[in-house]
Parts: sequence; structure tokens; C-alpha cells
Amino acid sequence: MPAQADVEHSVEFNDALAKRNALILSGAQALGGASASIVIAVGGLAGFELLGEDKALATLPITSFIIGTACGTVPAAMLMRRIGRRAGFQLGAVIGILGGVLAGYSILADSFVLFCLSLLLSGSNASFVQQFRFAAADTASEKYRPKAISLVLAGGILAGIIGPQTVIFTKDLFESILFVGCFFAQAALCFLSLLLLSFVNVPKLSVSQRKMRGRPLKQIMRTRRFIVAVACGISIYALMSLVMTATPLAMIACGLSQSDAALAIQWHVLAMFGPSFFTGSLISRFGNVRIIAAGLFLMVGCGIVALAGLNVENFWLALVLLGLGWNFGYIGATSMLTETYRPEERNKVQAANEFMVFGFVAAASFSSGNLLFFFGWNAVNLFLFPVVAACLALLCWLVFYEKNAAAA
Repeated sequence: MPAQADVEHSVEFNDALAKRNALILSGAQALGGASASIVIAVGGLAGFELLGEDKALATLPITSFIIGTACGTVPAAMLMRRIGRRAGFQLGAVIGILGGVLAGYSILADSFVLFCLSLLLSGSNASFVQQFRFAAADTASEKYRPKAISLVLAGGILAGIIGPQTVIFTKDLFESILFVGCFFAQAALCFLSLLLLSFVNVPKLSVSQRKMRGRPLKQIMRTRRFIVAVACGISIYALMSLVMTATPLAMIACGLSQSDAALAIQWHVLAMFGPSFFTGSLISRFGNVRIIAAGLFLMVGCGIVALAGLNVENFWLALVLLGLGWNFGYIGATSMLTETYRPEERNKVQAANEFMVFGFVAAASFSSGNLLFFFGWNAVNLFLFPVVAACLALLCWLVFYEKNAAAA
């Protein structure tokens, strides 16, 4: 039984408030997600231009962004436990503005190191953005929680349009230097997000709830649902990062254009967030395990399509399948995670999950460039299959145990 079930009588859930917050956070997700997709679309390409002859570190700027996200997760969660969601999210937006401005300046200054540091700062903002889905779930009942999470992530549909289109329209804004305008535009998007976040209303934990520590984190981390939720969340996000980070560079290496690469990321981001309008309902109907499994099989489809050819259609379809797989798998894993903790335990559990997820995502992003340059595009995609198999085995293990426990 989910850990929250035994304490729901002491917590006031308000699904109307949860829906209002989810809609606001969905808009903020559109702007924050657009900022992230700008980094993903051109971070590697800008790094490639800033480097000398050794191009193997071209994806290091994107890795820096993800490391910033990983390192910021615990401080972001702990800070919001004390000052509340709204103030925390607004602080994150300010950090994003500074990161965007510094990234644009670093390209003008032709500094690869400063560029990586600026994206580290932007990644810290992303650690706050990643908490949007949990904030929407904070006041939601157990039944409405998957829908609240999905509604927030649906904002990524607009992000999938805003981010790549921003790249296309601003990459040549400074005629002699590519991509500077993209990062100044990223700062502007963070400013708009700052304004929107002022309308978020997530009640702070009460004094008594803040004093309650709940179960030790180690005890929660040993539960089977936590293990499966985190393992699947890590694997699905890391695989998505591995393939997505390498794709623009692989497309350019195959003679395709920067606009082709940006549009590939656009369709990928749309596929990541488009199903969010109904993923929550699917989870309510079929359960987390089945939806996570469906996401994993879609990722297998991504690998098959990517290995089948190097035409622009192969890259686009592979990234669409990858995005769909991420949506089902990651929302399913997030929903499963919310079943493992009580309200007073939420910050530390969420922080632990985000730190582990983005730690592995950073490793995947960094490995992506090395895999691509030293072993080729096929090696990047072949990595999908054993990891997906391991996740499916974990899901089977969880189902087998819970059926036996129910029968006992």
C-alpha cells in the first residue's frame, strides 16, 4: 500500500487548487522547458565551434547543464521546504536569467570554459523547473496526482515549439558569431517565467510537518516501489539524454543542416510532452507498471529505427519514439515515486530521486559525445537494448512480489 495512504486523513488535499497550480506551472514549464531545449539544441554545436582541433568534448556544455541540474536538486528541495515553492521557483528563474546572459557573453568572448560554467548555472535553474511536477502533486489527492503531474509536463508541448523556433530565429542575430542570440533569448524566457511563477500558490508545510522527520531516508530507499521507480526513472531519462545529446552532432556529421537538427529536437520535445494530456488518465486506468513498460518498448523502437538508416526521416522518427517512450516511462516512474513517501518526507525523497536521476543523466550526456566520436552512431543506439531489458526485469520482479504479497 502506498506510504501516503495512512496519513491522508491528516493532510488537506485540494484538487481544485492543484489544478490551478498545475495550469500555472504548465505555462512555466513551457518557458523553462524551452530554455532547456535551447541548450540541448545548440549547446553541443556551440561547444563544437568554441573548441580547437579536439572535438570529443563538444557535448561537455550539455553535460555541464545536466551536472548543474543534478547538483542543484538537493539544495532546491531543501530551500523550498523552508521558504516555500513560489519563492524557490522565482529564485531559480533569476538564476536562469543570469545563466543565459553569461552564456551569450561567453560565446562573444570565445571562452569554452566560461560557456560550460554558464550552462552549469542554467542547469541549476533546471533543478527548480524539475520540481514543478512535484509542486502540482503536493495538494492533489492520490487519485488526481498522476493527472496533475501530466498537466504540468504538458506545458512541454509549447516548449517543444518555443525552444527550437527560438534557435532558428535567433542563431544568426549576431551576424558574425553563431548562437549568441539564442542564449540571450533564453534569459528573456526565464524572465517571463519569473513573472508567471508569482501566481503559484502551494501552501508551505506547517510548523508541525516541518518538525516531523518521518522515516529515515535509507528505510524508504529500501522499499521495492522506491527501488523500481528510481531505477526506471534513472534509466529512461539517461537513455533519452544519451541518444538526444548525440543526435544533432550525428545529423551534422551526416551532412544534414543545423535547421534539420533543430527541427529534430522540436519534434522530439513535442513527443516528450504531447501525450501528457492523457498519460495521467492512462496511469489511472492501467497502472504505473504497464505504462512504464510501454515507454520502454517505445525506446526499443527508437533504437531499431535509428539503426535502420541515416536519412533525416530516420533521425526524426527515432527521436519521436524516444520522446514518447520518455513520456510514458518518466511520468509513470514519477507517479510511482509519489506513492512511496508521506507529506513530511516529500522533500528529502524528491531531492534524493532528482539527484540520482540527474547524476546518471549527466554521465550519459558526457558519455554520449565519446561514444559517438569513438564508436559511432550505432553504438549510441545499441546501448538502449540491455538497459531496457534490465528495467523490464525489475518491473516483473515488482509485479511478482506484490502479487505474492497480496495472495499471502
